[in-house]
Amino acid sequence: MERTAKETIEEFWRIQDDGDYTQLVQLFTDDAVLVDPFFGEFQGKEAIAGFMAKMNDEMKAREMHFVVREIDGAGEVAWAQWIAKTPEGDVEGCGLYRVRDGKMTYYKDYMNAPQSAESEISS
Repeated sequence: MERTAKETIEEFWRIQDDGDYTQLVQLFTDDAVLVDPFFGEFQGKEAIAGFMAKMNDEMKAREMHFVVREIDGAGEVAWAQWIAKTPEGDVEGCGLYRVRDGKMTYYKDYMNAPQSAESEISS
């Protein structure tokens, strides 16, 4: 029995919590697409593997980690709400995932724009 989209994304977060992003590659199909708001689009498992290796370095260098707040979904689509914990403060975001046969075919992150001092003053 294949994992549901929600179960696949729960597994994604369990692996991510261990801190080795390269282990996530096993959850993607060969033709998957990953879209990161900072680093761009990665097409195919090989490109995603390269990005995940870079993420290992980036997360350590930035002293950053993610905390999942909620995961839900049905059918082939799931989403996760998360917080990026950084030395400069928290950034909220979410991921949108499409899953086929227990593997991710599409993954895109969205995050809130950082608040500027000006927008905080005018609030």
